[in-house]
Amino acid sequence: MMAAVETHRELLIVLALLGAAVLMFIRNRPRMDAVALLMILALPLTGVISTTEALAGFSDPAVILIALLFVVGDSLARTGVAQRLGDWMSARAGASEVRLIVLLMVSVAGIGALMSSTAVVAIFIPIVLRISRQRGIPPGRLMMPLSMAGLLSGMMTLVATPPNLVVNGELMRRGLDGLHFFSFTPFGLPMLAVGIVYMLYARRWLVHPASSESADTEQAQPLKRMQLSDWIEKYGLREREHRLRLGADSLLAGRTLEQLDLRGSTGVNILAIERGAGFRRELLQPAASTALQAGDILFIDVFLPSVDIQEICRRFRLEPLALSGTFFLDQSQQIGMAEVMIPESSDLIGKTVAQARFRSRHDLAVLGIARGKDAHAIDVTQETLKLGDTLLLVGPWRAIRRLQAATRDVIVLNLPAELDEVLPAATRAPHALLGLAIMVALMVSGVVSNVQAALFVCLLLGLMRCIDLDSAYRSIHWQSLVLIVGMLPFALALQKTGGIDIAAAWMLEVAGHGNPRILLAAIFLMTALFGLFISNTATAVLMAPVALAVADAMGLSPYPFAMTVALAASSALMTPVSSPVNTLVIGPGNYRFIDFVRVGVPFALICLVMTVSLVPLLMPF
Repeated sequence: MMAAVETHRELLIVLALLGAAVLMFIRNRPRMDAVALLMILALPLTGVISTTEALAGFSDPAVILIALLFVVGDSLARTGVAQRLGDWMSARAGASEVRLIVLLMVSVAGIGALMSSTAVVAIFIPIVLRISRQRGIPPGRLMMPLSMAGLLSGMMTLVATPPNLVVNGELMRRGLDGLHFFSFTPFGLPMLAVGIVYMLYARRWLVHPASSESADTEQAQPLKRMQLSDWIEKYGLREREHRLRLGADSLLAGRTLEQLDLRGSTGVNILAIERGAGFRRELLQPAASTALQAGDILFIDVFLPSVDIQEICRRFRLEPLALSGTFFLDQSQQIGMAEVMIPESSDLIGKTVAQARFRSRHDLAVLGIARGKDAHAIDVTQETLKLGDTLLLVGPWRAIRRLQAATRDVIVLNLPAELDEVLPAATRAPHALLGLAIMVALMVSGVVSNVQAALFVCLLLGLMRCIDLDSAYRSIHWQSLVLIVGMLPFALALQKTGGIDIAAAWMLEVAGHGNPRILLAAIFLMTALFGLFISNTATAVLMAPVALAVADAMGLSPYPFAMTVALAASSALMTPVSSPVNTLVIGPGNYRFIDFVRVGVPFALICLVMTVSLVPLLMPF
């Protein structure tokens, strides 16, 4: 008797702590990860669980796997895989907003199936904002489809979102077989199709006067930063660019640039050299000691109007190649520009551009010079530099960044907007895709555990220079991990105090012991109700044990109930705090709380009907 009273007392204390955590989550004070740490501190003080049990989440395989997936996702961002998909999506959509939304949601769901949905949405927000500005579409009409696609991507694969891994971890903790990598896909694909159709209709609810005015204001404001295309026009660089390939019998092959002196002898300037084949192609920066090879592609700037490029090709046996961007804009991931000014302290004053030896000193070439409003780029090599001259430099972005520290010789005046979009490892995209394919293959085959597969691929991505250690640590969303770790002890505490059994019994009493589909609907609704106040990850932590206890009490398979919790957690579009995915788009979409309610509640009901219909068919009781 005394033991029962003590157990009930402990349960009330645990529930009080859980209620306090939920209240703090709703108020967002303190922030969620701080709340989780407070719970890790408080739960052992109740005597229900030990300190070791409270901290066990830090070694939980699901938590480690989530951290590793953040690293894999960041490698896809750093190498430009996601950005290139966004550019392709914009080009294929044309002028159709409907086609744009369909491609956006399919692309986000496709990438989000293989990496963190939060990371995918974070990557796509600037892409969507850029498309919005280009097309004059209010951001609010695109940001909610982006958020929904991010959530629905969680229904595609086991690793797509933390709630899936939480539910899978709960199954394995009970000694059951975990879910397979593609167990979620048969549910996710129909949900995505319905979600796309729904958003094509619901997007009209998302633009209210405030967001329209905000979008109009943004459209009216001119871009404050220069772009590479602005300098191409200002300095008259159009039609000066050429791409030439060295043939097998080229007279340039085997000779260094210092020996050739093409700038002085022919009036052309080599800006970059493309070398290699297939995935091994790379863009080299020319130096005096660089020896040219047959098959090299030269990026040429012709700075003298009298130069006959066809005669040069015949003379040196070079093959002209087509261009795909004005003055190599298609190479803006590797080649950049900057405007610099000659200060009073500069040693360059009184020297010609040729004597300044910019390439030798800074790995940059001088393309043009401006004095006052007059700017030109024709034969600047013999121009004598004066105080206040503005120079247009071209070269690798890393050299441009280094130039910012060289304040004695030059002062950097303007850096182009394209600098913000330069990818740290743009040439490693094929390697990142290879790593991703290896991870999926290992997870699907089951040769090693999911954690081992992800860890192996993270190390492989580092070896292939898709990501470095510092970037890997920065890529991990520690707030999300601490939140999961802080909520996991609640499941154990509730189990020890009988709270899980009580919740399961209450649900059986309310929903009845009859049709299991009614129980699935009740579990979905309870998960969705929790999702109104706390994140979908925390909801999955709390609801997975309850759902499995209900299955045990009914003598039914646990898998339909576990899947229902996961699907309900990925339907959390009803409030901004239901998922980090929702929180990310509030500002860019200029949304109000009611926007999520208006769009999310009907969609949650649709997901409820589809879940109750599909789950028993594909995962029999």
